[in-house]
This record gives sequence, C-alpha cells and structure tokens, in this order.
Amino acid sequence: MNSVPKLASLLLGSLLLCSGLVKAEENAVAPLRGTIDSVNETSMQITDRKGEKISVQLTDKTRVNGVVKGKIEDIKTDSFIGTAAVPQSDGTLKALEVHVFAPSLRGSGEGFRPFESADGSMNTMTNGTVGKLVNTQGRTLTLKYGDKEKTVVVPDNVPIVTIYPSDRSLLKPGVHVIVSAQKDTQGNLIARGVSAGKDGTIPPM
Repeated sequence: MNSVPKLASLLLGSLLLCSGLVKAEENAVAPLRGTIDSVNETSMQITDRKGEKISVQLTDKTRVNGVVKGKIEDIKTDSFIGTAAVPQSDGTLKALEVHVFAPSLRGSGEGFRPFESADGSMNTMTNGTVGKLVNTQGRTLTLKYGDKEKTVVVPDNVPIVTIYPSDRSLLKPGVHVIVSAQKDTQGNLIARGVSAGKDGTIPPM
C-alpha cells in the first residue's frame, strides 16, 4: 500500500468521531463519506459521494457523534476545535472547515496530522485548544496541542459545525455521515465511529 494514502486513511481515526473520536487502527481505511440507505442493529448501508453502495458493520463499540450547523461566533478562546486546513506560504493554515467539540469531547484526536479531504486532496487536520483569537473578517487564532501550536485563519465563508456525543437513534435513512472504519480478517468493514449530520447537516470534514 502506498504510504501516503495509508497515512491519510489513519486520519479520521483521530478526527472522528469524528470526531469522539476513535483511535486509528492498522487496518483502517480512508474516511467513508456518504448517505445512509438503511440501517439495522448490526449493519448500515450507505451510498458514498461517488455513488458506490457500501455495507458497514456496527458493533457495541461503534461510537456515534452528532454534527449540527454552527456559526463562526462558536469559535471562542479556550474552546476545543478541529479544522481541516490548507498550509499557506507564510506558515499559517487556511481553514476549509471548523468543527467545535462539545465540552465532553475535549481532547478528541488532539494533534496535527495529514488529512484526506472529501475531494481526495491531501491537506492537514489540527485538533486543539483555541488560544489567542482575533475577530476581524473571520477569525485568526492560535490552536494549541500539547506544547505546540499553529496559527489558523478562518474565512467567514467556511462551514462551522458542532460535534456532540449521540447514539444510534441518529442513524436513519437519508442522514449524511462520515464513517471511521477498519477491515476485519475477512475484509468486512467494521465501523469504529460515525459522525452523523442532524437536521440535514452534511459533515464538512
């Protein structure tokens, strides 16, 4: 397996669950983004954004987080957030989206790593605590993780969502999801975590 896609596939392991997040596994696959077709106690069928039908097994260890629309004012000093972003020539990161974690999910996937965006491009994911925050034409902030930090520019037009702990009651046909999964020894996809959009929200990660 090419090392770049493999590194990318490990990503949502840390974003997910989405984002409450789930640890990356050796047999992890790239994040599965799509819409639920059907779901039962043990499995979920989704259509991904390319139109492919995919079956994913659910277990008692599968975590579910809800994703709801937010606003840029939700990004506050000391809030714990994640952002998929593009590195800029001046060393800053330009956010493609921002997900604000509920307080109970603080620390989820903390760190800085490569990230495979929905279009297949390789960007970055940073999960950390907001430090210095400047509110002018969007947001410019420092995002701290461990003893390191990144400067992130958040344009006014990027999607902002909030991620909160939920349960399988959110998993219904028509719901937009991002699935963090891994393959078992038989090649079946096992969902480690699901980030599910509420009220029609499409998770932007």
